[in-house]
Amino acid sequence: QVRLVESGGGLVQAGGSLRLSCVASGLTLRAMGWFRQAPGKEREFVAKISWNGVSTDYADSVKGRFTISRDNAKNTVYLQMNSLKPEHTATYYCAAPRAIASMEPKDYASWGQGTQGTVSS
Repeated sequence: QVRLVESGGGLVQAGGSLRLSCVASGLTLRAMGWFRQAPGKEREFVAKISWNGVSTDYADSVKGRFTISRDNAKNTVYLQMNSLKPEHTATYYCAAPRAIASMEPKDYASWGQGTQGTVSS
């Protein structure tokens, strides 16, 4: 049984940082993705990382500000978020793809429960 558990969300002031973690169990080593969903908006792609961490990709809106990484020995994927703005407020989800990790939520089969990140102005 696949299980993804996110943590690390919280309330920070604009300009602050958050580091999200996602611990995975019950699945083979594969690429992983982070998505977010703000109130009243659709879930959107944030970042993805290859199974070995060599390849990463980001949404244009977070390039240079967010960093995705992983520690396979700990079965954990991270999302470091710096210089946060109020518009980054959302519930952040990690996800495991069915096959190839794309930027589309529909290509992901397993999701965590999400962790809330709130940025105050």
